[in-house]
Formats: sequence, structure tokens, C-alpha cells
Amino acid sequence: MKIGVKDVEYVARLARLTLSDEEKNEFALQLNDILTYMDKLNELDTRDVEATSHVIPVKNVLRPDEARQSLSPETSLGNAPEREKGFYKVPRIIE
Repeated sequence: MKIGVKDVEYVARLARLTLSDEEKNEFALQLNDILTYMDKLNELDTRDVEATSHVIPVKNVLRPDEARQSLSPETSLGNAPEREKGFYKVPRIIE
């Protein structure tokens, strides 16, 4: 499949991008290079390769879920420009 300038213009219009003629040509060339590389990868025999989601084994990468002391209201509101009754005071946006 070959990507042409018309395809780049179509995608740019969908993304609401304004591209110069030079950029359109450059992106068409880059996208064609990517597709050529993908075709090369598709030629590889991967029948005996086990599917993986990570290159290295990953166990639990999250910290343990332990209860900890929260910030005090005074600390959490310390930099608030305005506050009212222990909460941030912000302009009303819904009437």
C-alpha cells in the first residue's frame, strides 16, 4: 500500500492540521518508509515465538496499597488563593 499526498491531506483535514506542500510530501515519504519497514517485519517467521506483552518479566510494579496519614486541611489549602469553610473557593461556572 502506497501513501500519497492525497492520503496525507485527508488525515491532516481530519486532524484539523494545516500543512505546507513540503510537509505533505515529507510526511508521505515518511509514512511510506514506515509501511515498507512493516512489510519487512511481516516477512519474519514468528510461528515459534511466544507472544509477549513486555520484553522483560514484570511482576507487581506498583507500591503496596497501605493506609497512610493524609495531608491536613491547613497544609492542602496552604497555597489556595481563596478558601471557604475548609474548601477551595472557585468561580461559579454553572448557573
